Amino acid sequence: MPYEKSVGALKELQDEGKIRFIGVSNVSVAQLDVARSIVDVVSVQNRYSAFERASQDVLDVCARDGLAVPPWYPLGVGDLGASGRTVEDVGRRHGATPFQVAIAWLLQSSPVTIPIPGTASPEHLEENVAAAALRLSDDDLARLDGLERGRAAG
Repeated sequence: MPYEKSVGALKELQDEGKIRFIGVSNVSVAQLDVARSIVDVVSVQNRYSAFERASQDVLDVCARDGLAVPPWYPLGVGDLGASGRTVEDVGRRHGATPFQVAIAWLLQSSPVTIPIPGTASPEHLEENVAAAALRLSDDDLARLDGLERGRAAG
């Protein structure tokens, strides 16, 4: 089915009062532009984390235009080990877990990212919420910013 037709169906549902807000996922900048020419898009859910930044251009458009970005796979769990010691070292300096560092990076990387990490227990939920209080330094952010570039180059 053509992308325009899918987005058009969402517009019809919105016009009928069956849905209030429309978000898209796994889109390129071009697809986002197409969707926005048809309907008011309020959020974009692409894969994005400290370890996966292929959607950086989409995030930049969302930040510019004030669209929310609840990234999927926000912790890049399988990539934590591939990060070498960077995430662990940053976490150790702050008394935080690698997961908290990954969440804090997302919160500080853009004003429109809204990480929604999965959780399996109340303790895990508390750990995730505590990441909001973690303030990474400019040096920490620079080290973490280098993760994806380093992995792509390596």
